[in-house]
Amino acid sequence: MKTLMGLTLALGLMAMPLQGHAQVSATGEKTEGENLNDQLPTVLSKVQVTQHLNSQLPLDAPFVDDEGKPVTLAKYFDGKHPVVLTTVYYNCPMLCSEEMDGLTSALEMVHLVPGKDFQIVIISIDPTETPKLAAEKKAFYLRRYGHPETAAGWHYLTGQEPAINAVTKTVGFGYVRVPGPDGRLTQYAHASSIEIATPQGRLAQYYLGVEYSPKDVLLGLVDASGNRIGSRVANILTYCYRYDPQTDKHSLMVVRVVQLGGIVTVASLGGFIFLMFRRDIQLAREQDIPQPGKKKSGEMDKG
Repeated sequence: MKTLMGLTLALGLMAMPLQGHAQVSATGEKTEGENLNDQLPTVLSKVQVTQHLNSQLPLDAPFVDDEGKPVTLAKYFDGKHPVVLTTVYYNCPMLCSEEMDGLTSALEMVHLVPGKDFQIVIISIDPTETPKLAAEKKAFYLRRYGHPETAAGWHYLTGQEPAINAVTKTVGFGYVRVPGPDGRLTQYAHASSIEIATPQGRLAQYYLGVEYSPKDVLLGLVDASGNRIGSRVANILTYCYRYDPQTDKHSLMVVRVVQLGGIVTVASLGGFIFLMFRRDIQLAREQDIPQPGKKKSGEMDKG
């Protein structure tokens, strides 16, 4: 039993660096920063995802689609098909791209067709972003998805603060403006999540982080299509980084867990290789020792 528990722990820790790595940007874009006892800076006290399952989305909220046409959220809820919803901003330098990459990768393995079996709605939380930028993001991720024929199922929206706030408040998506490298309030500190809504626009399931299980997404879409509301999920990796406007650094809150996982992984693999190497040497020695009445390999009879 102890061996099984140890193996389970080792495998779990081996997986942790992979999950943490998915949220680390390229070298130079993010640094560990100072350890603040894993406490969120005051500026991020409102950055969270509060799960409001079964809440009704504001379907009358006005937006502009990626073709520059005015729409309301109701356009994407036909009473028959579920909707994958996420709130990001298109000029996000880090987390949003990883979130969209994770969503696209998961949908590649979900055997349902956007535009036919479900809709995808991405809403920008930045009221200064334009339909042109939304169209560029749509084209980029549609190419990544690899099925241009599903373009009618992908919707990248922009809007003004009242509509954005109506959606984010209902979803429970908290975010705050933070200064970019130039000191201007042009970026947002936020968490990462996607939601699945029923065909009538009720929030049925949340998925947190930047990597999503295709199986879970598929089950969520199937359940939502039948108007079934899922259960709350643990807020793991919601706060995958923190931004300190005074030091202009992003600090990973999971960095020590990832480092511990890496140490345990290396130690485990090193120990395993050492034991196997030692065993091979022992076996070689045993095979080379002559047994009574037997000759060593290659030994000839003496006349």
